[in-house]
Amino acid sequence: MKGNRQTITGLVALSIACLPVSARAVTQDSQTSAGYDVLAQRLELTPDIAGKSLTARQVITLRLTRPNVRELAFSDNTLTIDSATVRGIAVTPVHRGDALIFPLPGDDGARGQRITLKLTYHGTPARGFVVAGESLYTRYFACDWMVCAQNAFGDKAPLTLDLRVPAGMRALAVGRHVRTLSQADGASIERWKTRPYSAYLYGFAIGHFTRVEERAGAARLTTWGIGTDATSLRRRFAETGAIAEFFSGKAGVALPARRYAQLLVPGDEAQEAATYSVVGTQAVPQAPGDPVEDWAIAHELAHQWWGNLITCTSLREFWLNEGITTFMTAAWKEHRFGHAAYEAELDLARARLARARAAGFDKPLAWGGTYPNLGTRRAVQYSKGALFMDALRHTLGERAFWSGLRRYTRAHAGGTVTSRDLQVAMEVESHRSLAEIFGLWVYGSDADVAENSA
Repeated sequence: MKGNRQTITGLVALSIACLPVSARAVTQDSQTSAGYDVLAQRLELTPDIAGKSLTARQVITLRLTRPNVRELAFSDNTLTIDSATVRGIAVTPVHRGDALIFPLPGDDGARGQRITLKLTYHGTPARGFVVAGESLYTRYFACDWMVCAQNAFGDKAPLTLDLRVPAGMRALAVGRHVRTLSQADGASIERWKTRPYSAYLYGFAIGHFTRVEERAGAARLTTWGIGTDATSLRRRFAETGAIAEFFSGKAGVALPARRYAQLLVPGDEAQEAATYSVVGTQAVPQAPGDPVEDWAIAHELAHQWWGNLITCTSLREFWLNEGITTFMTAAWKEHRFGHAAYEAELDLARARLARARAAGFDKPLAWGGTYPNLGTRRAVQYSKGALFMDALRHTLGERAFWSGLRRYTRAHAGGTVTSRDLQVAMEVESHRSLAEIFGLWVYGSDADVAENSA
């Protein structure tokens, strides 16, 4: 969404692509209904910037989580599968609905069995593969440029990425850079490795980038830019270190991986990946110190804790990613600019939720049904989620609330969460039952409270 900044909410209105384009509810909980748990991903990727295409080799190692599994389902995409084998046996994939299906040969399918799927493919991704001049970057739809399950948030796996980078270009990717292999033609193979992350957080960028680096305590912060200079990058992102320090204190957990990068691109992008974010020139201030314009930097950085390090189990619980992050953006503004800036940010959330209610739509935060459109989903999971966190803060008081958030973050770092996990952490730190307020805002009925309290 584009328009005058004075009329755009600072809470994800500048085209944050943190949700699927489709407004359909996704009820699949990765490990349970898909029948598998991904253990590791290995990807050798050669992008073609001019052709907006790629070729790749991929190995997916997984474990079956229920008996009698006869096929593996991943998100469908526009890539052409050139070969697919399971234990050296060739299999033929099929497209069924919105899924890409690989049959398991022979007697494969027993619960607990370890499976290795090897693939080669090529093609032009339909989404998430953005060319900007002579550079290329990815956003959100990782499963359009590799084989994975886009909405299986609860299925985290480490990725080893070998990325072919043309001569004279730089590369940025998720995780930690571990080696460079020079090629005869001047290109290089750059390898990155990650801790376990949800597939939608995988990403990379290659191109002609300006790059600056700074230290924030023990953390290394880098900023990359397309068509800009080092002075401009430092000016635009001058607040990053202070924001990271603030979030680390509130989370009780240091910046994950002790590193974070931001890639400045043309337009209004605002999208997190594991260990870095992509932000557009229209989404960040020309200079720091504007309490209206710094939301994108704070929001995407907050995701490194709430959303990336700790991830909701399914789309039903997506408010835990986005509502907490939206609230933490407001909390940063309060810390940086004062309480009026905090309330101004929450007023945007109130207005957004009010519009959804005026249209006849309001649901509990942990609701698994169908939203009429993406804007309405965001009004609930982002905006109402932030307002619930504010309500919890006022209900519990400063000490108990922030202690509860730290307990929640520390206890589930590296894992996945449901609303019940947040409730337990807040109850432990406040020494009180929160069934009523969670029932009102999150679960929506006594039956849901009982179910989620089991």
